Amino acid sequence: MDTDFIVVGGSFAGMAAAIQLARANRPVRVIDAGQPRNRFAAAAHGFVGHDGRAPHAIMADARRQLLAYPSASVIDATVESAAPIDGGFEVVLAGGERMRARRLILASGVVDQFPPIDGVRERWGASILHCPYCHGYEFLGRRLAVIGMMPMSAHMAQLIAEWSPLVTYCANGIALDAQQERVLTARGIRIEHSKVLSLGGVAPALDGIVLEDGTRVPADAAFLATQVSTSPLAQQLGCEFDEGPLGLFVRTNEFQETTVPGVFAAGDVARMPHNATWAAADGVMAGTAAHRSVVFA
Repeated sequence: MDTDFIVVGGSFAGMAAAIQLARANRPVRVIDAGQPRNRFAAAAHGFVGHDGRAPHAIMADARRQLLAYPSASVIDATVESAAPIDGGFEVVLAGGERMRARRLILASGVVDQFPPIDGVRERWGASILHCPYCHGYEFLGRRLAVIGMMPMSAHMAQLIAEWSPLVTYCANGIALDAQQERVLTARGIRIEHSKVLSLGGVAPALDGIVLEDGTRVPADAAFLATQVSTSPLAQQLGCEFDEGPLGLFVRTNEFQETTVPGVFAAGDVARMPHNATWAAADGVMAGTAAHRSVVFA
């Protein structure tokens, strides 16, 4: 084996797992593709002790702190594949290099699948948002919208009304039943049924949402729930998945171990809902549990 532990992913979950293993004085190798999900956001919010800091700055500190431990190393690379081998697991990097470890922790996150609406990508993380707890306070009292992506989007509109009295639910062609209409209207939420065509304003700012029927909805920010694609490595390893409203996520037990013994998963790849604090907490559990699995093997 090249190391005791390989952690795939160097963001909140991966670094939290790795530092537990480094502090146990075990050889741990983090392989980081450098594509964290929150790279589009200027600041992370709600993360205790780091509220308002840039995510890349938090992770730069995390890497520096991890590498202070002699047993830890970080490799900037993409893992192309993973497979079980006798006594552990082997991963293959994009350049063809192979690495082996006794235990594997998947903390590679998820990839957002953007809807086919003009202007979403250019505004993602700035004025097109996915989480009111992460970004809602910065738009307190402003003109807000929710873009319907699934039946649960109407539920999100009710939640967004906590941050502003000026909320429009753009149903985006998704039918609402009479009860949903009554609840939204009772909360003072304006409803537009037509499909969303495009976004207005100079990106990354937003000043309105253009609908197919010609209506222009004034908005300074809009929330939408993206579908996500999850780890192909977990599929290659034979891990089982659960299905949530946003897509599949890796099934784990209370110790973050997957259905494949010796493979652990932490962060967005293994949970819904998603949040940096939850990801870090999951990483702590995955790291400590992976360590104990070796000690008590």
